[in-house]
Order: sequence, then structure tokens, then C-alpha cells
Amino acid sequence: MEAVVSAPDPSFWAGRRVLVTGHTGFKGGWLALWLKRLGAQVSGYALAPEAHGFYELAGVRQTLQADWTADVRDAPTLLDALITAQPEVVFHLAAQPLVRASYADPVGTFATNVMGTAHLLDAVRQAGGVRAVVVVTSDKCYRDLGSPCREEDALGGHDPYSASKAGAEIVAASYAASFDLPVATARAGNVIGGGDISTDRLVPDLLRAIDTSTPLHLRHPNAVRPWQHVLEPLAGYLKLAERLMDAPRDFGGAWNFGPRDLQGQPVSAVAERLLAHARADGTAVPELTLGDGGGVHEAGVLLLDSTKAAERLGWQGRLPLDVALHLTWQWHRAHRAGQDLQALTLQQIDSYASLT
Repeated sequence: MEAVVSAPDPSFWAGRRVLVTGHTGFKGGWLALWLKRLGAQVSGYALAPEAHGFYELAGVRQTLQADWTADVRDAPTLLDALITAQPEVVFHLAAQPLVRASYADPVGTFATNVMGTAHLLDAVRQAGGVRAVVVVTSDKCYRDLGSPCREEDALGGHDPYSASKAGAEIVAASYAASFDLPVATARAGNVIGGGDISTDRLVPDLLRAIDTSTPLHLRHPNAVRPWQHVLEPLAGYLKLAERLMDAPRDFGGAWNFGPRDLQGQPVSAVAERLLAHARADGTAVPELTLGDGGGVHEAGVLLLDSTKAAERLGWQGRLPLDVALHLTWQWHRAHRAGQDLQALTLQQIDSYASLT
């Protein structure tokens, strides 16, 4: 087993041309800023950003070489972006990312997550010159949940979102095998961190409840998830791309990037622990009401085994959950105070990269 060195290598990324799809989203925005911090030449391809989200608040646009506002379902524009940007590395994060939204629009979810992935990989095939592609899917792509999932476990998915991510995995494997493309897929846990404004996600919903002094209803308080700070899986994606470029046949395929706590934590416990950080600052916190797990189907327990990433990439999660929650609250508190959020984001990135 290699020594655990989760931080990416700045000498690898300096001057490297990189395209990030979905860079206007939460994880994509954090990744774009980290890549810029590493010295990469970063371009982005995504839908227009939501107002008051991470992309806007952290000033991601100002750091980009080029920025396409377009849909991954638009194959000609996507190909044009690949030809124009000439990336050496592509991170594919553009997606419909929400389970409950997939019930409202299943066809749109499949079109974006499955065919969008096919369009991206076909553009890579046609454009040429790309030496590493990391397709970000989800920990929900597995068929059988309940015990820590490993990369060789069967794919599946009860809800349209989960099934679409399993489909994206199959598409990625097919393009890698059929066209000898340097493709790997990354499956992360439930990420938290500053700037996530998604609906129907625990931490953003809870922060909105704090800001508006309104009660929050926890639909599935006993659901267990693999919670982790956003920087943890992003470090894994970056390390994976580094190795994939050097040895595509050895580092292609699927990779889990889960938290150090293999047992996960229930929704209600995470909510209470985040509220404790707010109380410690003297912030009034809302009442929590507990649901009975009714409504649309969502997995009761979801856990990830990241042994492969630890043994072969030298990566593992390093932040305990309370540290991840503290960083998230610190970012939100700075937002409430009108502070420079790009500077804080880069400070958190630098602090994480300095961990040994």
C-alpha cells in the first residue's frame, strides 16, 4: 500500500489545459477554483449558474480561460468546445444531481446523465488530444445498498437518478473499451461545503432554515449516508486524473471516494451537529421536525468502501465529520457577514492541501 498523500501535485497541473463540465454547480465550482490554484488553464462548459450560488459568490468566472454556457445534450456545441479548448484533461460533472427531481422529470434526468455522458465522450473521441477523462457519477449507482459498496458490486438504481448514474457508468465503460479512451469514473459520497444552494439536500436546506428562522422537516431522519467535505472527493478526482494520464490502462475504470467513517451518519445526527456549530456562534437555530420516511423511495443506508483508492492512488478521506461541518458553517457565516468568499475558499483549499 502506498503512503497516503491525498493532495494533488501542483507540478502536474501547472499550465495544464483542463475542461470542467458542470463548473457552474457546487462541486464543479470548487474544482475549477482548485485547478486554477494549482496553475491549470481551466475552461468550463455548463448551464447558466443559479443566482447566489457558489459560482457567483466565489467569483469562479474570473478565473476561467473560456466559459461555455450550454447543455451537455447539445452535442455539436459540446464538440466545438472540446475542439476549441483542446483540453488534456476533462472532468465531467455536468448532471441532473437530485434524486427527488428525477421523479419529477425522469426523461430529462436520463437525457442529461446518460446521453449527456455519451455526448461528452463522443466529443472527446472526435476532438482527439484528451489524455484523461474523469466521469463523476454517484455512490447511488449501486444495485444493492446497505453494506459498504465496492467498485466490483453490481450497478442498478431504484429511482431515475440512481439508474441514470448506473447508465452513465455503463456508457463510460463502453467508450473506454470500444474506442480505447482514457476514461475513469468516480463515485463519491454525500458532499457538503460552502456555497451549495441545492434544494432537497440536508445541509443547504438547514442553512436556509437558519437564515429564515423557519422550522425544517427532515423527511428521512434515520437515513444513513457517507457524508464528506467537498474537498475530499475532489482531491481524489485530481489524483485519479494524474495517474490516469500516466497509465490509462492501469487506472481506468471505477473508483469510490468515500469518507473515513465507513459507518456513515444518520440525517438527524448530522443536522444536530451542524446546529451545534451555529449555536456556538450565538446564532438562533430552527426547530427540526422528524418525518417517517414516507413519500418517494430513497435508500435507507448507503455506504462506500474506498479501499481501492487508498491502496492504489494513495488517497483517503482525512476530515472528520465535525471538521467538515465546521468548514461548511465557517463559509456560510462568512457569506452572512459579506466577506470575500473566493479568498476564504482558497484558504480552505490551501489548508486542506497542506494536511499530511
